Amino acid sequence: MTFKYSITLSSFRDIKEPLEKTLERLIHQKYNAVEMFGEPYDLDLKTLNDIFCSFEIPVCGITGMWGARSEDGRKRNLLSSDKEALACSEQYVKDCVKMCNLLGGYEVNICLFADDEFVPSDRNHTLVAQEHKVRLIQKIAIPTLSRLAKYSSDYGIQLLLEPLNRYSTPYCTTAKDAIDIASQINQDNFGLLLDSFHMNIEEDSMEAAIMESRDLLRHIHLADNNRKMPGDAHINFESIIRPLNAIEYDKYISFEPILTKKEYEIATKNGLEFIVTIENNF
Repeated sequence: MTFKYSITLSSFRDIKEPLEKTLERLIHQKYNAVEMFGEPYDLDLKTLNDIFCSFEIPVCGITGMWGARSEDGRKRNLLSSDKEALACSEQYVKDCVKMCNLLGGYEVNICLFADDEFVPSDRNHTLVAQEHKVRLIQKIAIPTLSRLAKYSSDYGIQLLLEPLNRYSTPYCTTAKDAIDIASQINQDNFGLLLDSFHMNIEEDSMEAAIMESRDLLRHIHLADNNRKMPGDAHINFESIIRPLNAIEYDKYISFEPILTKKEYEIATKNGLEFIVTIENNF
């Protein structure tokens, strides 16, 4: 089967070139779509939509800017004991959903960042105890995510829970964590997004994680272990493409690298070609 490929425009933010130039290059390199970064308060959405339409390239979804601060200075955390801060984060998701709908996309990713009070002092290495994780998720995350899934459904938008590695958050780090949460939400428009960079750190087997997620998997992010484009480091991407092929995955595969102005034109071309070559071997 032939996969569909997109790339996150958040990867180009530090390059600071006109969007039109970026889109022209990506289309030439045979990307099928793009993901827009989720900063609905900083963008002229009508002008943005006009640009995408003029290039006839679809926006498959919105990449949530989690860990960033909102316009009033609060962190975007969906695990918070501060009701006002939690409401602000919930509103951020709603605004991303409306942005996604306006741009013609159909998915928004969410990540379970937490207030500092919920994170171990050795936050670089320690995972929270399972019973504490379950209790906090059931108390705060499940009601919030359930409300957001219902809200998103009204706009025809999929909410996709993305597990991150423990250096970002200890509360949803593996496919199993995300599957457990999604099973409690139990709504058709609530699924999973898996990311090779995070899976490389947390999963015992990336292939097994994909197979176990097959019924909920709606999106994939690819970056190598050094956060560059695939093929620039040591992740075995056959262990990702093989199970995607086996489950007849038909959603987008999106690249989410860190790009530098010096090399990005070659990097985006070579990374896509690297993955397509692996795909063609199956």
